[in-house]
Amino acid sequence: MPKAVVIGSGFGGLALAVRLQSAGIDTTLIEARPRPGGRAYVYIQDGFVFDAGPTVLTDPTCLEALFALSGRSIDDYVTLVPVSPFYQLRWEDGTRFDYVNDQETLDRQIAALNPADVEGYRRFLAYSKALLEEGYIKLGAEPFLDFGAMLRVAPQLVRLQAYRSLYAKVASFIADEHLRQAFSFHTLLVGGNPFSTSSIYGLIHALERKWGVWFARGGTGALVAALVRLFEELGGTVRLGAPVARILTDGARATGVALESGETIPADIVASNADIVHTYGTLLGGTERGRKEAARLTRKRYSNSLFVLYFGLDREVPDDLPHHTVLFGPRYRGLIDEIFTGAAVPEDLSLYLHAPSKTDPSLAQPSQSAYYVLAPVPHLGAAPLDWAVEGPRVAERILSIVEARAIPRLRETLVSSRIFTPADFHSELNAHLGSAFSLEPILTQSAAFRCHNRDDVISNLYLVGAGTHPGAGVPGVVASAKATAGLILDDLAPDGRLAS
Repeated sequence: MPKAVVIGSGFGGLALAVRLQSAGIDTTLIEARPRPGGRAYVYIQDGFVFDAGPTVLTDPTCLEALFALSGRSIDDYVTLVPVSPFYQLRWEDGTRFDYVNDQETLDRQIAALNPADVEGYRRFLAYSKALLEEGYIKLGAEPFLDFGAMLRVAPQLVRLQAYRSLYAKVASFIADEHLRQAFSFHTLLVGGNPFSTSSIYGLIHALERKWGVWFARGGTGALVAALVRLFEELGGTVRLGAPVARILTDGARATGVALESGETIPADIVASNADIVHTYGTLLGGTERGRKEAARLTRKRYSNSLFVLYFGLDREVPDDLPHHTVLFGPRYRGLIDEIFTGAAVPEDLSLYLHAPSKTDPSLAQPSQSAYYVLAPVPHLGAAPLDWAVEGPRVAERILSIVEARAIPRLRETLVSSRIFTPADFHSELNAHLGSAFSLEPILTQSAAFRCHNRDDVISNLYLVGAGTHPGAGVPGVVASAKATAGLILDDLAPDGRLAS
């Protein structure tokens, strides 16, 4: 039986480990931190359960498939609860928009802002559905290993005008500025600037309309625990608190990994769910391949970072606050420009507020409630700030905004808080420049132009996660695991007998 090592237990690493173990490959999953999950970490503090993220779960079918591989049902491991509205969008002028999966309700809200945009939205939805079919259902889990693969899909991409930005494409259908923001902000959830990210990412809208937005009862950490339990039941091994120092190689083949403790773990297959620059620059830094690829990757464009504030209140969730709320700031394009290229934290902020206690009160003590709020901010390469100083200042600004626009009396009921800054993304997650989503998802860094799911030189080294095709977000990294697992199984069995 071949042996595989998967480095990193984010959703991509977990999904790949489950696929490999389900296919009969003896797999060890290695995680540096004390708990699994990667970016989907869990903090337990003062009686509150804080999901580090991600908190927006879409396309449950990609998760269900991981359990179905071994004849199991996800429902026996974790409960996924639908969330409605998907998000409530709030602007400073008092406008609110409930983004729901009900056409009549959407039409009514759109008509209240601009009657002509009802038909424009329907045309945008049809366009988004076409993107979903081509960009996600057909190609999301297909590895793009060379430029020829891009040429084969180029006609579809041209037909769908993937060369245009998402905002420009939305604006071609919709006139009202509130609605243009409502249907273009989704790229920020995967590290993309809506004014430069390919319109192909407009598929996120149709993906949410098709499968909904979900929440794992017990928090995202409960879903991570379910995948770990599944993996271990299949016979897989999980090693926590075991940082990998380097990937061992012999010529053009990986032979295993060496841990920081000095222990070595031999393997026939090595896959990395770690940050791509960390993988090549540190884990393979002693090899020519690692040094060259790291140098190439550091010249790429990276997504923004995030400032995240977790907090607990000695009160229940306000009645008018939904599970997911987006608080748009006074600017849109100007703010986003500063998020991606600015040298400081913008003076104004747009925020995503997550109130999981609205759906699951067990995440806090009785009569209390847990939250997190995040603000997109520049990565460390653009804004090399001292976050030990800047962090408390930004936290105070965020609390002021949330108290004024979403949770009255927030400060007088605040009983617990913690922050996670771009510096923490860098130090805790080894994220290059503190980027929260790895490579920026522009067209020239997508598909074959993104990191390949199998290394081009080290034949048994594979990559999975946000830096690989198709990109960030839970559906994206789970799809990358499917693409990577398919390559591994094809490499082991060219006749396809083991392919899933």
